Amino acid sequence: MDKISELWSIVKKLRGEKGCPWDKEQSHKTLLPYLVEEVYEVAQAIEENDNQSLKEELGDLLFIILFYMDIAEKDGIFLPQDVIETIAKKMIERHPHVFADKDFKTPDEVLTHWYNVKNKENKEKNKSILDNIPKNISSLVRAKLIQERASRVGFDWQKPKEAFHKVKEEIQEIEEQLTDKPDVKKLTDELGDLIFAVVNVSRLLQIDPEISLRNTIDKFTERFKYIERSLRAANKSIYDTPLDEMERLWQESKDCRD
Repeated sequence: MDKISELWSIVKKLRGEKGCPWDKEQSHKTLLPYLVEEVYEVAQAIEENDNQSLKEELGDLLFIILFYMDIAEKDGIFLPQDVIETIAKKMIERHPHVFADKDFKTPDEVLTHWYNVKNKENKEKNKSILDNIPKNISSLVRAKLIQERASRVGFDWQKPKEAFHKVKEEIQEIEEQLTDKPDVKKLTDELGDLIFAVVNVSRLLQIDPEISLRNTIDKFTERFKYIERSLRAANKSIYDTPLDEMERLWQESKDCRD
């Protein structure tokens, strides 16, 4: 805790009267891109099992959080202790099996209690169960979160295969729009429906769609770079290379990986 206090004092000094001009000018909104970036960098370190990077990125994220708390304090919005007290109260209330006399034996029982508490809070505040899902996160992640919340009240497919029928239906609707003069707005809507349906299948299979897509992007990137390296080794420019040759190298990159 002493080290956190030390970091807090650094934040205060940076934003103090004799502090950094850039730091002193920041607001909650101007810092938002940096906050989102740090969260994604933490996620990347975890996915890559890079513990050294994880240590550094968690530090960066903690610094941003303290930065936010200092802005709120100076603007008279809330105090740092309010943040800590609010989350402490929430965690105690949502873990009665640890801090009270409830007896949950499995993770599923814990999650059920957690969702019940959140649903009760939403009812008391007359809020939708779909509220408070950030709009500026990845659309794949947002789609998955929305589907999960709808699922809590039984609005869901029973099996992945049932959800996959919806995927095939959406593909058919897109195919019907692929005319000489396609309706771009209609196609935009149908493509969104298809992606949403694929996320549903992914969720029901307990496969994270964001991670799945990231893996595919990484795979595509690796194979495309193989094409570039191969062409450079042959003193050829990728800009002048016909598609059939690039396709041949693409297949070659798959064989090398396998």
